[in-house]
Order: sequence, then structure tokens, then C-alpha cells
Amino acid sequence: MKKWALAPLLLLGMLLAACGTSDNKDRAEGTTGGADVTAAPEKQNSLETIKASGKLRIGTEGTYSPFTYHAADGTLTGFDVDIAREIAKRIGVEAEFIETQWDGIFAGMDAKRFDAIFNEVSITDERKVKYDFSEPYVMSKAVLIVSGKNTDIKSFADLKGKKSGQSLTSNLSDIARQNGAEIVAVEGFNQAIDLLVSGRIDATVNDGLSFLDLKKQKPDVKIKQVDEIAEGSQSAAVFLKGNEELVEAVNGALADMKQDGTYLAISEKYFGADVSK
Repeated sequence: MKKWALAPLLLLGMLLAACGTSDNKDRAEGTTGGADVTAAPEKQNSLETIKASGKLRIGTEGTYSPFTYHAADGTLTGFDVDIAREIAKRIGVEAEFIETQWDGIFAGMDAKRFDAIFNEVSITDERKVKYDFSEPYVMSKAVLIVSGKNTDIKSFADLKGKKSGQSLTSNLSDIARQNGAEIVAVEGFNQAIDLLVSGRIDATVNDGLSFLDLKKQKPDVKIKQVDEIAEGSQSAAVFLKGNEELVEAVNGALADMKQDGTYLAISEKYFGADVSK
């Protein structure tokens, strides 16, 4: 701190007193000299902030049937969308969906555009370093999908040198890459299937539940499953670390949904079975 000459300092003090600014200085510095000084409010945790806003901001793809996609009338729907809406309702807020391509969804979370991601995100050790997860609410297996006319690819090992349509940051693309495939970037499951049917790619490693849903909706589509990974992966909602109260509230809502049958009803609506195990 600089040292000032005594006379100017005294003069400055007199001027401040004459202008009546000492009380303002007390408030600005948080001193207790004035009777009307108010303490700063305590910082709210994420759950309190969400409840105060009345909205749970949810990052989701909107292009990944049957988990998050658009119905014929344009309405955002899907398994993850229904799960997220029900959880938000039980927390006491409205679900606000922010649609984002898969390859940018974690960047959106890092930028705090969302409070959570509901998009069938697999729980991995790498992701757990940076993010927290809810309790898992879906179990899925990776499957190898090819054209109905295909005779060359019968297993994952046959992907070597073949073009496989994958979302670049998905763990499913890792499976294709590890088996020697040439990766062709796609925005989601639907685009991968379109490229496969049109012959522009040879295969896609994708979610078995999405494949079953597509075959249920379009039984005549010319694709087939030729292999699958025996070990399933668990998926859950994703949160930035440090939001323990929010994660706990989501877990509580999920537990209640499973106990009262709401989860099973949503699961059977899209898959005809309980997909939590």
C-alpha cells in the first residue's frame, strides 16, 4: 500500500465526512458500523438454483431413436426424453430440452449449457474422471449391423478395412476402430442406417436396443444384425462434478419410478421389456 502525506489525508477525510459517504463505504466493504448493513446471501447449490428457476436444462441429441428423437408431428420424444420429463416433474420443475449433436454434447455440458445430459450415455471410467453419473437406468449391448445383402461381414473381426458409420466420440466407434474399420463420421443412428441402406458404408456398430426398435417400426428395412458384444454397458444421466444434491434428487426420483411401476411402463412403451437390467 502507498503511504500518503498526513495533511492531504486529513483533508480527504474531512471532505468525505462532509459529503456523507462514510456509510456507503461501510456497506461496500462489509463492515458492521451501520445498522442497515446486510449480509450477502449464501451461494445456492445446483438443485436449489434449478428449483428457483423452475427448469431442469437437459442436453439431448434428438436424432437417436428410440432414446431421443422427433415424432412425425415434430414433437421431441423417446425413452430418455420420457424418463427425463418424469424425473423433472418429481423434482418439482419443468424439463427444458436443449438439442445438441452428440459430438458436441459434452462440450455443451462443460460450458454449463445444461444441468444434465439424458442421451443413453454409457458409464465409462474415462468419463467418470470428469463427470458424475446418476444410477444407471438402461442396459444395452453393442451390435454389428450390416446391409441385408452383405455376405462379407459376419463378425467384428471382419470390419478390418471396411467403412463403418460412427459418431466420432461414441464408445461404439472405439469398437469399430479397434477392429480395423475405416470410420465414416455420422451425426447419429438414423444417418448411419441411411448410409448403410444406400451402400455408402459397409457397417455400423450401434446400440442393440435401437436396432430392435427400428426393426419393430420398419420390419422391411434391409439391414441385419450379425454380431454383438456379450458384455452390456450401463447408461445414466450425466452431471458436472460438484452437483451432489442434484444427483441425489435424480437418483431418488429414479428409485421411486422403479418402485411405483412408472419406469417399467416407459420401458415397455419403447422396447416391450424392462431395459434396466
